[in-house]
Amino acid sequence: MWIINFGHPLTEEQKQSIERITQASIEQIIAITPQFDNSLSYAEQCVELIDRVGLTPEQWQGLRLLVVPPSFAPIASCVIAELHGRMGYFPPIVRLRPIANCVPPQFEVAEIINLQAIREEARSRRIGGQHDVKDNR
Repeated sequence: MWIINFGHPLTEEQKQSIERITQASIEQIIAITPQFDNSLSYAEQCVELIDRVGLTPEQWQGLRLLVVPPSFAPIASCVIAELHGRMGYFPPIVRLRPIANCVPPQFEVAEIINLQAIREEARSRRIGGQHDVKDNR
């Protein structure tokens, strides 16, 4: 499994937790730090950010990828939308949470969120509860 990390560097404990939860070995971590200019379009900067990951179209669609999203919600939203476009599905993401009563602050892996499963489940809640399985919108 490859991790694309748009957040803080992962600690050894966090990496071990990810491997335990996913039951897969981490083969590679690609760390990309988002630094957006607030005076420019986030959508355009997001394309540039994802281009910096350096994967081919075949890799986007074929590798087992796990994403640590940026912590700033507007950037994270753009990243997830861009990744969906390139991958053809929503990537699973890592949710970190602060460890209680820890000074200095430290974070642990809380869960791996399967965004694609959330999307599929949400489709069943459309008006009337019906959807066309072939419709990938």
